[in-house]
Amino acid sequence: KRFAGRTIVIKYGGAAMLSDELRNGFAEDVVLLKSLGLNPVVVHGGGPQIGEALKRSGIETRFVRGMRVTDKAVMDVVEMVLGGTVNMGIVSMIQGHGGQAIGLGGKDGGLLEAVPMKVVVEGSNEAVDLGQVGEVTRVNPGVLEKFISTDYIPVIAPIGAGSDGLSYNINADLAASHIARALGAAKLMLLTNVDGIRGSDGELSPRVSTPQA
Repeated sequence: KRFAGRTIVIKYGGAAMLSDELRNGFAEDVVLLKSLGLNPVVVHGGGPQIGEALKRSGIETRFVRGMRVTDKAVMDVVEMVLGGTVNMGIVSMIQGHGGQAIGLGGKDGGLLEAVPMKVVVEGSNEAVDLGQVGEVTRVNPGVLEKFISTDYIPVIAPIGAGSDGLSYNINADLAASHIARALGAAKLMLLTNVDGIRGSDGELSPRVSTPQA
């Protein structure tokens, strides 16, 4: 009741995308949230599926601080897998459980604008060029608000557009956080097989304040 009419952004990824039981449970829960009057917005990852598709294509990739170095060949596969196979699969799954979903990419309607991301490797002051890996510079919430006010559940592939005309692969956690902020979401939920944030004592922290973060 506290969150009726409010937007909940859910980042969907990790092991929950690989198990039939967890996939179905996720779809049921999202449809339930919508039926209870909340407005779920799903932002999905797809790292394992991308890795598998690259392997089948004989394309090798490397990671720098958890980010996949993305040249044009890799980006073509990312768009095909994230914007196609994975996105459509999630939409179908939600609809199979009685919901109405619509698949979107970050390029649709200028939803996600991005610039190339630069990261600095530990022990070095030099920034590494990750290719077509993007950092979000702007979110156009109007694209999503049109669907949120209806019965549709938006399902978003985190691919952004640059002013240079290129597509950019955006980390799904970061894309979800930017979208949640732009929509003024009541909650940002990250579904992942990472346990959580651990304190200096190694114990999981159930709650973290802004100064602690």
